[in-house]
Amino acid sequence: MSLEIRGCGTALVTPFRKDGSVDEEALHRLVQFQLREGIDFLVPCGTTGETPTLEHGEYLGVIRVVVEEAGGKVPIIAGVGGNNTKKVVDLAAEVQGLGVQGILSVAPYYNKPTQEGLYQHFAAVAEATDLPVILYNVPGRTSSNIEPATVARLSKIENIVGIKEASGSITQQMEVVYAVEPGFAVLSGDDAFTLPLMAVGGVGVISVVSNEIPGPMVKLAHLLLDGNYAEARKLNAQLLPLMQVNFIETNPIPVKAALAMMGLIEEVYRLPMVPMKPENRTRLEKALVAQGLVQPQRA
Repeated sequence: MSLEIRGCGTALVTPFRKDGSVDEEALHRLVQFQLREGIDFLVPCGTTGETPTLEHGEYLGVIRVVVEEAGGKVPIIAGVGGNNTKKVVDLAAEVQGLGVQGILSVAPYYNKPTQEGLYQHFAAVAEATDLPVILYNVPGRTSSNIEPATVARLSKIENIVGIKEASGSITQQMEVVYAVEPGFAVLSGDDAFTLPLMAVGGVGVISVVSNEIPGPMVKLAHLLLDGNYAEARKLNAQLLPLMQVNFIETNPIPVKAALAMMGLIEEVYRLPMVPMKPENRTRLEKALVAQGLVQPQRA
C-alpha cells in the first residue's frame, strides 16, 4: 500500500455554470492553477465540492476531469462517503477504476453510529477497495466523532493510511497523533489548525483556502515539515485572516465567492447552498485584497 500523503492538498470546489450544470472547463482551469502553484495532492468531491448535490454521473465526471488534467503529476484522493455503508462500499469499488490514488471517506452523518459502528463501517469500506483510505472526522457536520481509540484501531488496517482530522480539538488531535500506528498520516482538516497540528506530529493539511492560495499553503506546510517554525509562524500570521474569513459562512459558500472574485469560476451554488450575505462578502473581499488576490473596488 504505497501512498505518501504529506504537505498540502486542496479540497477542490465543484464549479457550476449559470444553468446549474458542472462547469468542466472551469474545473480544468482550477486544476491547472493548483498544479502551477505546486500543490502536493488534490481532493475532488469532498464537502467543499458540494458532493451531496451531485448526481452520480456528475460525481464520476468530476473525478475523471481532475484525474485527466492532473496527468499523474500529483496524487488524486477522491471523496467517497455517505451514511449508507453498502452504498459507500459500492462507490469505493467503482472509484477504484477511475485512476485515483486513494479515497477520503467521511464519517457517516445523521445516523450517529457508535464507535463500534464507525469501526465496522470504515473496515467495510477498506475491505471493498485496494486503494489507500483516509478517514475524515468532522463532527461539526456529521454529529459523530471518531474518537482517538477508534482511529488507533482503524490505523491497524493495512490500507487505512491516514485521517483528515477536523474535530476542532487540538487535544483530540494530539491524542490521535500519539495513538496511531507508525507511518499513519494525521492531516489537519481545518486550515487554522495546520500549524498547531503539524507542530505535534501531523504531516499536512487538506485545505479549503488553498483553492485560493495553493502556493502559500504549500509553503506553510513544507516549512512545518522542515521544522522551520519561525518562518512558518510568520507566514501563518499573514494567512490567518483569509483562513478565518473562508468560514464566516458555511463552506463552500465563501471559497466559491472568493474564486468568483478572482475570476476563476462563476459564483453558482446548488441549494441548499446560497450566496453570502452582503456584509460577509465585504469582509471576504477585504481579505482577498489584503492578500493581493483581487483589486479593491472603486467607490
